[in-house]
Amino acid sequence: MRILIVEDHDDTRDALERFLSRCGYGVAVAADLRTALNLLQAQPFDAIVTDIALPDGTGYALISEVRRRGISIMAVALTAYSYPRGADEPRVTGFDYYLRKPLDTVKLRALLR
Repeated sequence: MRILIVEDHDDTRDALERFLSRCGYGVAVAADLRTALNLLQAQPFDAIVTDIALPDGTGYALISEVRRRGISIMAVALTAYSYPRGADEPRVTGFDYYLRKPLDTVKLRALLR
């Protein structure tokens, strides 16, 4: 399974990359929306784990563009923000799952299986 991590916080991105690599996943990383979209255009991924707040946009904008392009991918939001009731429904935001920071790695692994 190939996973794209989109996270602007260096320590969080690095820790998540190490964790998922040790779990046996192929991992690519991006620190912003633009880089993530370029990677998604260049190669296939099975899942994307993205922060909501990015320096050049939002995870919502990223997933909206992914869905607009017809890319079939599991989308996991990783956020420290609260979100409105019902926002975790895929038809509302395009995300399949929401995980709160600090990350529960057991839950993430279960979602990716």
